[in-house]
Amino acid sequence: MSLTIIPFAEGEANLDWLGLCAALQSGHERPKAEIGDTFLYRGPDTLLNRAAWIDGMGIAVKSATLFPGNPARGGAVVNGGVNLYSDTTGTLEALVDFHLVTKWKTAGDSLYAATRLARPDSERILIVGAGTVGRSLWQAYRAVFPKARFAVWNRTRANAEAMAAGCVGLEVAGDLERAVREADIVTSATMSTEPLIRGAWLRPGQHIDLIGAYRPDMREADDEAIRRARVFVDSYDTTVGHIGEIRTPIEIGVIARDDLVADFYEPEKFRRQSPDEITLFKNGGGAHLDLMTSRYILEAWRAAA
Repeated sequence: MSLTIIPFAEGEANLDWLGLCAALQSGHERPKAEIGDTFLYRGPDTLLNRAAWIDGMGIAVKSATLFPGNPARGGAVVNGGVNLYSDTTGTLEALVDFHLVTKWKTAGDSLYAATRLARPDSERILIVGAGTVGRSLWQAYRAVFPKARFAVWNRTRANAEAMAAGCVGLEVAGDLERAVREADIVTSATMSTEPLIRGAWLRPGQHIDLIGAYRPDMREADDEAIRRARVFVDSYDTTVGHIGEIRTPIEIGVIARDDLVADFYEPEKFRRQSPDEITLFKNGGGAHLDLMTSRYILEAWRAAA
């Protein structure tokens, strides 16, 4: 079979968010992924090399660079490439646009968790952060909560207003505390190293979705938020030892490792137990999710051919 090259726009035309959620569920029913991650840092810049192999699905290798200073230079924060290999022969099957995989993997990861952890009757959804991921979250969450009202908060209000101008019905929140208190779902995708979301603001029944922190020195929610919620992660292997959102509270004794309720490989435990509990999900990403997403993109591409 010849090498398939999937560009962003052409590839995205074949995708839907509920289809991706089904693919992520199916992927976690297969044997657990073998994962190999390396992280290199230079000041605020990061290089992530992530590889995953799932028996029966194949191999994905993703190299990602995260340079927070790029927007000031007119470029994207995240760049890189994704290679998808055959499980049978090990040959290169597809080169999938990096930004396509990243967009759908990142937002789909959180959306899949929300289908299990958020209240189905959630009516108000707050997006914290008006960057590229924030826009993806607006698209993704609407697929599961089509009647919900959406608001966005951003440190720089002008950026929130620009996002709202391109997203029909999206409101701009002026006060973060008030917006968090009013929301049924809070989904946060910022580059913050200091907690923005306070546990004192949370109320029973909320679902908190944390995406932005990907380094040991980054946090989006404070210790009280972690303490008050039932905490879930997408993968123990890619969050517990790597990401400050989970690593730091465990290290300082806010929670114990055993307080983490479940990851995606434990579907019987990965669910809301009551309407009143606060659920908190840490989206850590991981190459196995890139693999599942890339395979979904390739299969959708072939089905549309």
